[in-house]
Amino acid sequence: MKVPVALGLAAVYLFLAALHVFWAAGGTWGGVSAIPEVSGRKAFTPGPGITLAVAGALVLAACVVLGVSGLAFPFVPAKLFRFAAFVLGGVFLLRAVGDFRLVGFFKSVRGTAFATNDTWIYSPLCLALAAGVLWLATRPGSDIR
Repeated sequence: MKVPVALGLAAVYLFLAALHVFWAAGGTWGGVSAIPEVSGRKAFTPGPGITLAVAGALVLAACVVLGVSGLAFPFVPAKLFRFAAFVLGGVFLLRAVGDFRLVGFFKSVRGTAFATNDTWIYSPLCLALAAGVLWLATRPGSDIR
């Protein structure tokens, strides 16, 4: 069961990384409602550099998932991957909970395109990613190593 979960999580992280690279290169598909809004204006405008940094972090997340499941990087200590997986799961759990203002299940700013997508897509996805990674991190041993 560990391998299909890991492959699914890695695929999602890599898709999200590719989407961020697309946005950094000037693409607009899916980006219109991907930034929080306040009073009809974007709360911030990320540049290509920060967008590529997010893409890189998502690639690292895929590597952590593949590593903690034993599917890749056999030369890296399993304890390091397990620790990284707990951190990764915590980060995505915190993102799902949110900042109590603009993002997450408990946001106060509602009624925008972003807020709707965040409630129905982004926060549930973050919660599912967190649950999957934390599940992998708590599985004893490895299916592959």
